[in-house]
Amino acid sequence: MTIAARNAEAIGEHRLRERRRWRIVLIFFILMAISLVLDIATGPSMLSPSEVVRSLTGIGVRETMTDSIVRGLRLPMALMALCVGAALGAGGAQMQTLLNNPMASPYTLGMAAAAGFGAALVLAVGGLGIDAMIAVPLGAFVFAMLAALFLFFLASMRQIATETIILGGIALLFLFQSLLSLIQFLSSPELSQQILFWLFGSLSKATWPTVTLTAAVTAICCVLLMADCWKLTALRMGEMRAASLGVNVRLLRMKVLIIVAIMTATATSFVGVIGFIGLVAPHIARMTVGEDQRFFLPMSILSGALMLSAASILSKSIVPGALFPVGIVTAIVGVPFLLWLIFAPKRRSR
Repeated sequence: MTIAARNAEAIGEHRLRERRRWRIVLIFFILMAISLVLDIATGPSMLSPSEVVRSLTGIGVRETMTDSIVRGLRLPMALMALCVGAALGAGGAQMQTLLNNPMASPYTLGMAAAAGFGAALVLAVGGLGIDAMIAVPLGAFVFAMLAALFLFFLASMRQIATETIILGGIALLFLFQSLLSLIQFLSSPELSQQILFWLFGSLSKATWPTVTLTAAVTAICCVLLMADCWKLTALRMGEMRAASLGVNVRLLRMKVLIIVAIMTATATSFVGVIGFIGLVAPHIARMTVGEDQRFFLPMSILSGALMLSAASILSKSIVPGALFPVGIVTAIVGVPFLLWLIFAPKRRSR
């Protein structure tokens, strides 16, 4: 076989793998759309998927009450689940890419805990005269960004190892969790219950303005990340090799950290602390489409959105008529997966 024939065969196999990956991405997009419909249909007033589709599309015979339930009550919550899941999935994917560590995510690096402490602190001081609907998300956003600034500081130091950044994030996680426990200990029982419910993560307070803001920030941040997909793919081969290919690793690390921090802080400031999405979604993407960021990032976004949407469905289905905090459901799914990550390498090494 000639060199030209071998090159043609290799290119053909590469194109075949690309088409297969795009098909997987399309399948997950369809699953996400199905999950959105089921999420809207699930609730105290059970609706059929066909009723939801008719209400969303405006096609066919519809009831006024059904339209009110679908468009006014459930659609904002269902869309918020997709937006937040997409933000956390993309954030976790890029954290794992930058730090080359499968345990890295906005949750494990302390950003979510910082957001929880910020919200709890605002609740404890009474909002400083600002309406609670504005003050609580604002406090969560500010403290999540403060945690991110600490990570920026570590990343900006010369010859700092990625392990040091991870350890710094874990230190932030324990610090803010301890401060949060202190606030709960000093608070009244009523205030402690408010803080506890918010920390479980909930989509029930989603409104059209918050959904619009979260969707806009997530979309802009994901587009900015996609613009650097080649550089991020090169980074997965190692910092030295990426630098040899012309990638400014230090600048890329700072840029991606800023984007992820803004995206994560915005998402958690409206729905509370939701763990494990940013940890699990990138691994699902990696197992299905590999490390190429052209496929890995979109797949992480879709996996995160699908996971949180499915968790929203489960949270409304565990006890009919009751709404469990969605953060509990994601933790129940995430903990076994975390244990699998810990023990899977040992199984593979045997």
